[in-house]
Amino acid sequence: MPTRHAVSVSLGSSKRDKKVTVTFGDTTVIIERIGTDGDVEAAKRLYRELDGKVDAFGMGGVDMYIRVGERKYPLRAAFQLIKDVKQTPVVDGQGLKHTLERRVFELAAPQLKEPLHFETAFMPLALDRVGLAQAVNEVADEIIFGDFMVGLGLPIPIRGLKTYIRVLKTLLPVVGFFPMSMLFYGSDGVEHEPKYEKYWAQADLIACDFMFMKKYMPPQMLKGKTLVANTTTADNIAYLKEHGVRLMITTTPRYDGRSFGTNMMEAALTAYAGKGRPLTLDELNTLIDELNLRPTVLYLNP
Repeated sequence: MPTRHAVSVSLGSSKRDKKVTVTFGDTTVIIERIGTDGDVEAAKRLYRELDGKVDAFGMGGVDMYIRVGERKYPLRAAFQLIKDVKQTPVVDGQGLKHTLERRVFELAAPQLKEPLHFETAFMPLALDRVGLAQAVNEVADEIIFGDFMVGLGLPIPIRGLKTYIRVLKTLLPVVGFFPMSMLFYGSDGVEHEPKYEKYWAQADLIACDFMFMKKYMPPQMLKGKTLVANTTTADNIAYLKEHGVRLMITTTPRYDGRSFGTNMMEAALTAYAGKGRPLTLDELNTLIDELNLRPTVLYLNP
């Protein structure tokens, strides 16, 4: 049985590091996350030192591109992290954000006790999760996007997917030139003061990257809600159960009590495929089905 090695080099907290071994088909894949606690130079060094020694890199904490439809908008600061990488393919999770996350409710359906429908969904930050936003749009009567509010402190909710897409297409050419300090929002899990609590309160579905969500969520307003996120640990799940969350769906599978980020899982699939390059969306969708990769559905307070 061949063995492959995928490493996520993350700007996030090293406290969330994890290494597991999974079997895809007839291949063993070692999945490893290494956090650098926001140290950009340390991340560059890891990429350089591991180049050619592992089968795929995941870029954690920041994206190389933001994909909207068929167009990809580069984030130039992210490419500085991997300027010395010459051999190992690097993926940032955008591929799985437009396949696995785009199909999250379809793929989760066999595990659900009932069809899901929501009156109001709140996505505190959707900039890098347009695929998830499209999925949410199919199960919610209304979506409120909080990128300006929660991310920038501007009291401007964006209502509706079509409006949000128009805003993205206007702003992303500028966002592509942002420095790393504006692109990386951290993953230390330290809570900030809850922001714009009325939007959390009125939503029956919250969808976002979990670490960003946890920074700003008002825990007293989670009772009875459904959350869709990823990168959750056993402690995170216990926290959500304690605060009354009804249903938790992690967009990536859980291994050894942990759901990894999309960048890590895309790197694992890239390593498994062994093509020496990032996979196309069609190739990723094929592997999702062939390997039966599914979201995890957890009824925490039925």
